[in-house]
Amino acid sequence: MRCLHPLLLLLCFSSPLMAERVYYERGEQRLEIDLSPQLPSYRHDEVLGWIRDTADALAAVHGRWPRDRWRVRVIPYNTRGSDPVPWAQVNRGEPDTVSFYIDPRASREQLSGNWTAYHEFAHLLIPYRGWGDMWFSEGLASYYQNLLQARHGVFDEREMWQRLHDGFIRGRTNRRPDLSLAELSPAMRENRSYMRVYWSGAWYFFRADTELRRRSNGRQSLDTALAGLNACCADKAMSAREIAVELDRVTGELLFVPLFDQVAASRALPPFEEQFSELGIELSDGAVTLRNTHPLADIRGAIARQAEPGGR
Repeated sequence: MRCLHPLLLLLCFSSPLMAERVYYERGEQRLEIDLSPQLPSYRHDEVLGWIRDTADALAAVHGRWPRDRWRVRVIPYNTRGSDPVPWAQVNRGEPDTVSFYIDPRASREQLSGNWTAYHEFAHLLIPYRGWGDMWFSEGLASYYQNLLQARHGVFDEREMWQRLHDGFIRGRTNRRPDLSLAELSPAMRENRSYMRVYWSGAWYFFRADTELRRRSNGRQSLDTALAGLNACCADKAMSAREIAVELDRVTGELLFVPLFDQVAASRALPPFEEQFSELGIELSDGAVTLRNTHPLADIRGAIARQAEPGGR
């Protein structure tokens, strides 16, 4: 055993035919990182730095990881494309595991600037086990991938809102306006309706986050609501609607369930321009401009900033 960090990181060496396992610890919480034996050893430090850095961004949402024990697998994937992480997935179990298939040539900078790890890690913010309503889980991950990158300094606040705007525009691609989102979600692959499913879900969490912050004058947010959810239910297997019910309970607001029913019944991505305008986000030919003198600019800015200790 070789210790690369006196408190947090332990490297455990196994046989040449097995993955190299790394333990990254935060207090009593543990992340297990399995590096494929096919990953060149000279890439290990950069890949570990990328995983640790992104895991820290996840922990910062409410001060701890949403799972006390979880795992990441890193496997090299040779590709002719330019995507440093061409494929990734989350598998729920004991423990929840996130697998990344990476271009072994990708640099630390390329990996850190890629959205995929932020998206996949964000799935772990809810104890969802894949029982229908994929729009809910993918929407949360699509929303938070942008928040986490802005909060972690990958890009600034204006770029965050630009990317959310562009995602909502993509979500207006609507191949099946005859189907509600609840009907379309389990059939999105057959209908090639990923954008409407993912970004209608992202709109749900954007709307819930801004409304919760407005109602509570900033005392509550989606971050604090998810902290309450994980405090009670991290080890449970919950449906999307059960999660919405619990979020209403922990916040004391009748918000997540009525909005859930509205979005699940929608046949197109709901309009977002009015909410943008209320937050001081101006649009001109698809380009975002931020107006910091707007009355709700503080709410807008708080979404892009990491919460202070205590959830504020």
